[in-house]
Amino acid sequence: MLKTAYSLVRPETRTTSVVFASPHSGRDYPASFLRRAVLNASEIRSSEDAFVDQLFHAAPSHGAPLLTANAPRAYVDLNRGADELDSALIEGVRRSGQNPRVASGLGVIPRVVANGQHIYSGKLTLVEAHQRIAQYWRPYHDQLQTLLDESHNACGEAILIDCHSMPHEALENVGPPGSARPDVVLGDRFGATAAGSIVERIEAAFASAGLRVARNMPFAGAFITQHYGRPSRQQHAIQVEIDRALYMNERTLEPNGSFEAFRTLLTGVIAELTEIGRTADYKVAAE
Repeated sequence: MLKTAYSLVRPETRTTSVVFASPHSGRDYPASFLRRAVLNASEIRSSEDAFVDQLFHAAPSHGAPLLTANAPRAYVDLNRGADELDSALIEGVRRSGQNPRVASGLGVIPRVVANGQHIYSGKLTLVEAHQRIAQYWRPYHDQLQTLLDESHNACGEAILIDCHSMPHEALENVGPPGSARPDVVLGDRFGATAAGSIVERIEAAFASAGLRVARNMPFAGAFITQHYGRPSRQQHAIQVEIDRALYMNERTLEPNGSFEAFRTLLTGVIAELTEIGRTADYKVAAE
């Protein structure tokens, strides 16, 4: 069992309605889980958004909290609904009209890693699935909603930047043949989870740093964006996917020679993103 479900770094003084969160960069693998898995350490990490928490480490210095998961995605996926249980993996779950994510093995308790390789040789009990959700999924989401509520209570709005990474190969068929691949994909569920003016400013922040930006293709946002994005209530959620090849070796799962330079580049982007939610009336102090 992990010591904590998440890590939270608060700014000395909260000065923006923007909240940064990384649900897939967790890398604290329980020993019991690794013993049970049929994959080696490298294979099981293929689902991980490795180093994304480090890329956004500057958020608190710009007045925004940074929430990061400790549990790895292969163990429990925080970007799925708590009810997205896979009957092919978990005993006692009824096979019903499953959504495509669950059917492909990528439910809240994943059956496979990102490349489709099976994690286990057998099934898990429903009790164990519920334990993982209670111990890791719910605390993360409770804390995330608390941070958004703080923003909303302080200045009447909350903006969630949901931070992710994407395999370089996922971008092969994005755009017309021969066109440049995007470096960043913003997901707002095709306009459903955030005000257009906010998404435009987020896109401009990345573009001003020289990054190519696309929207909603091939990633439009999953559970977190859909669940927390309520623009009619001034709660906005935008998923940010960054091409892993920009900062890491996807084969060895190590930072590449461009990592520090890219992290510095993102620090400038973070400064612009926090300005979107900046208000002189923000009165939430750091705890």
